[in-house]
Amino acid sequence: MYIADLHIHSRYSRATSKDCTPEYLDLWARRKGISIVGTGDFTHPAWRQELEEKLEPAEDGLYVLKEEYRIKDETAGASAAPRFVITGEISSIYKKHDRVRKVHSVILLPGLEAAECLAGKLETIGNIHSDGRPILGLDCHDLLEIMLELNSESIYIPAHIWTPHFSLFGAFSGFDTVEECYEDLTPYIHAMETGLSSDPPMNWRLSALDGYQLVSNSDAHSPAKLGREANLLDMELSYKGLQTAIQTGEGLMGTIEFFPEEGKYHYDGHRKCHLCLSPLDAEKYSGKCPVCGRKLTIGVSHRVEQLADREEGFVLPGAKAFESLVPLPEVIAASTGHSAASRKVENQYYEMLSALGSEFSILRELPIEDIQKVSGRLTAEGIRRLREGKVERRPGYDGEYGTIRLFDQMELDGMDGQLSLFTGVEMAELSRMETAAAAMAVPNHSSEQGAKQRIEGTVDAGGDEAASNQLTSGLNPQQEAAVTAISRTINVAAGPGTGKTKTLVSHALHLLEERGVKPTEMTAVTFTNQAAREMRERLESQLGGKRFVSRMRIGTFHSICYDILKKSGLEFTLADELEMKDTAEEIIADRELNLPVRQFLRQVSARKCGLEKETESVPAEAYEAYQRKLKEQGILDFDDLLLETLHLFEEEGKNKTLRQGFSYLLVDEFQDISPVQYRLIQEWNKGGRELFVIGDPDQAIYSFRGSDARCFEKLREDYPQITTICLEQNYRSTPQILEAASGVISQNDGPERRLIPQRQAGTPVRLVTASGEMSEDIFVAKEINRLIGGIDMLDAQGHLETGDDLRARSFSDIAVLYRTNRQAELLETCLKKEGIPYVVAGREDFLMEPAVRGTLCFFKALLNPEDRMARRLSLKLLWKLPEDEMSGSIFDAAAEKYRKKMKKEKPQKLLEAWVSDMNLQEEEGVAKLASMSVFYKNMAEFLDNLTFGQESDIKRCGGKSYTSDSVTLMTLHGSKGLEFPVVLMCGVRKGLIPLESGKQDIDEAEERRLFYVGMTRAKDELLLITSQEPSPFLKAIPEEVTTRENAGKQRDPGMGKQMSLFDFMQP
Repeated sequence: MYIADLHIHSRYSRATSKDCTPEYLDLWARRKGISIVGTGDFTHPAWRQELEEKLEPAEDGLYVLKEEYRIKDETAGASAAPRFVITGEISSIYKKHDRVRKVHSVILLPGLEAAECLAGKLETIGNIHSDGRPILGLDCHDLLEIMLELNSESIYIPAHIWTPHFSLFGAFSGFDTVEECYEDLTPYIHAMETGLSSDPPMNWRLSALDGYQLVSNSDAHSPAKLGREANLLDMELSYKGLQTAIQTGEGLMGTIEFFPEEGKYHYDGHRKCHLCLSPLDAEKYSGKCPVCGRKLTIGVSHRVEQLADREEGFVLPGAKAFESLVPLPEVIAASTGHSAASRKVENQYYEMLSALGSEFSILRELPIEDIQKVSGRLTAEGIRRLREGKVERRPGYDGEYGTIRLFDQMELDGMDGQLSLFTGVEMAELSRMETAAAAMAVPNHSSEQGAKQRIEGTVDAGGDEAASNQLTSGLNPQQEAAVTAISRTINVAAGPGTGKTKTLVSHALHLLEERGVKPTEMTAVTFTNQAAREMRERLESQLGGKRFVSRMRIGTFHSICYDILKKSGLEFTLADELEMKDTAEEIIADRELNLPVRQFLRQVSARKCGLEKETESVPAEAYEAYQRKLKEQGILDFDDLLLETLHLFEEEGKNKTLRQGFSYLLVDEFQDISPVQYRLIQEWNKGGRELFVIGDPDQAIYSFRGSDARCFEKLREDYPQITTICLEQNYRSTPQILEAASGVISQNDGPERRLIPQRQAGTPVRLVTASGEMSEDIFVAKEINRLIGGIDMLDAQGHLETGDDLRARSFSDIAVLYRTNRQAELLETCLKKEGIPYVVAGREDFLMEPAVRGTLCFFKALLNPEDRMARRLSLKLLWKLPEDEMSGSIFDAAAEKYRKKMKKEKPQKLLEAWVSDMNLQEEEGVAKLASMSVFYKNMAEFLDNLTFGQESDIKRCGGKSYTSDSVTLMTLHGSKGLEFPVVLMCGVRKGLIPLESGKQDIDEAEERRLFYVGMTRAKDELLLITSQEPSPFLKAIPEEVTTRENAGKQRDPGMGKQMSLFDFMQP
């Protein structure tokens, strides 16, 4: 028996994975257990050329991948080489019988010569170069006629015949009968492709289809999607055997189907309104969305209902068998409560393939008990239910994939609770749970109650050695020492890439699960909102949901202080950067100070933080006037937020309720705290059980905000009995990147730095010289194009021709770093010209533009009517009006309209309407603000992140729509805490690195730390790009780990000239 998937796409089709190559199609076919796979896209010249190069003939009309291209992988086993058959899909858009028709056709050909011939003919009709699935204005009747005339052995199959927009029976642009489409050539159609949204029983309802063979294929746009649907064949392994099976049914034993509900167009609906309707319900609404009144997308079920002449449930006598399956990663995900795209699911999937064989054999054939030995109980049970059809289905609609559930939420919650309660083992090891769970079960309690008891320390955990071992599995000795440390004060010095976050989260889990600490006794302080979210998500994943983690305080200093003050009953409004700027401008103007606003605010902040030496330019009277003005309006700025919280704890020191949540205090990125934050830590944890801090003195880069790299020294002085643990094993970067970065940071004072690489050697650090800033940015754009394997067909073909031995990256693998936000302006222009999607992270100057400030203040005032300052500023900046009765009516009218819209519309939609109403179409800053809003569900979340977020928390989409696969642009400061496979650092030249502002002395040690932070964000590849006079920091990089090249010159993949730094420094 053979399994065949005949309708797929190459990387030359739009919206496909760059991994759609012969090598990876072969690899994934072996992983799946597919014997025959279509090549897809035979019309595309570059794809045919690649097929000719990499395939060799096997049986008649079939091909195999040449041995030298075959990827050896234990997850693919030693299965027989899959056969390739030449296939492709044509999109026909044409007018027939006074209607526009859009139909897709799958064509199978007996060889590459036949493909060359048919493609040559089609090239005279339309463009077949720009897309692997070409769009032709060719009647399907005529396409079939051309195919038959050129090669009578060819096979024509109408593709996914029920898809609403592009198919034979499509609701929007299809036909009602086969004959209406193919006329006199109808007898030459022998098979129909069911598509993901229909299965054989749905097609049996049309007696007109009784004479056609029903085939099913994946229409895969990435190798991992192969086999979503497939055909079961018992035939001679040859093109002739395949042709006979498809044309006559002899040898076609049946199909493997998606559950049709999982298809994107099974039910009717309107995705924008989140409305999914059965055909009957859609008829009730006359095909109109009851939410917005627009036309519904008619799904496959509805269209079948319209054309059917048999009742639902009819079984066609003698019909071929079919099986309904779900891809194994989705089964694992549905059985464990994780996302199908998560690393845990991916790891378990590959473990199962390595141990058990191909995916189809696991899903269809292997005994459940054999599967359970590898997968654990939950996944094995999920596969059993799948085989028995015991699934709950949620239909897809209007382009939204449906979902299937193998367990209801109560079952998952119960099993997940047991997992957290008893052993904490990974899902893949659940088969080891039964004995431990039975031994530790608590009678007469639900699993949630049992888990609650465990987390609060009322169940004896002392003997649970398995759980303890599991918590520390995967940790190196230093990490384990940090995780299990028991001391009043613990200091963990964690260099870049040493597993800081993992260690921090594992220590929190150790406190909760092993030492019985209550969540209400713990607080974790992070540097960014993103870090807080990540920590919360990791804990939720390990502890079985949100119910326990929600009782633990996790956040930044400012968000925690804000929450404390609000709960204490203090009435105040938090002044964001916009309002602080306005107040500062008034003080400066009233006192005729010759001082920029930013410098004024920085020095006011320094005074509040106790850094008196940096406040000389701000007279005491101006400082006091600024504070008076804030107080008069009931406003606190960010420094006041910390100071008021500090005063509260100092004044109510004996209030046990106030301090309860700080008995166990964990502080991330300790090197970046200010003196006030240090005092807060001391006050919060006064009388506490444990203070756990983690950070790296070599990554202290915020002295301009009051942070002090010597905070670790002060901690040792204040807590002499401190336990110090150093993490030195780097799991992130290649040895070349680490050696380059270590060469730089070793120039700073301090003890010897040790970062021990755990990865194998990679490529040298590339030092690229450009002729100027524009040349730098053009190089960056072209290099990104090269890294991802080409944005369009011509790019991709060019890389093939040069023989560039390159692992194709995704856009999201790449970060471009720079010293100042100004550098991003020209860079964005170059990326846009090259068609590269990107996201800019960080606070940008446009946020201070009047129209932007006014807009943000308007919505801030809507969310908080007590914020009079925001209301006043919006009137001033948008309407140029003072706050009085007349202007108040203008504001109220706008507020009434947008208060209603704000409840139901996302920020992007709100701002689109706002721009139109306020005639702000020419305001570039407001357009950029709208590009930031795409990341948020509601306006409150958007404004909250703008208020409390750090550099890496604040993002702007480079285009009108956001794609997660985007290049990241950010400053060196913003990059801290992140990592990327590829980092390109621009402007590594004198004057920028280190930054020479001319206004203050250069803190060379901190600038060197900042450069070090940027370098150590890179995992696999690091490019340092310079022009003019190179940065003096480059001299410290060992030349044996670098290569030199000039921007604008094509790289020779076969040669790499070792760089001489002396040579590099020459003009």
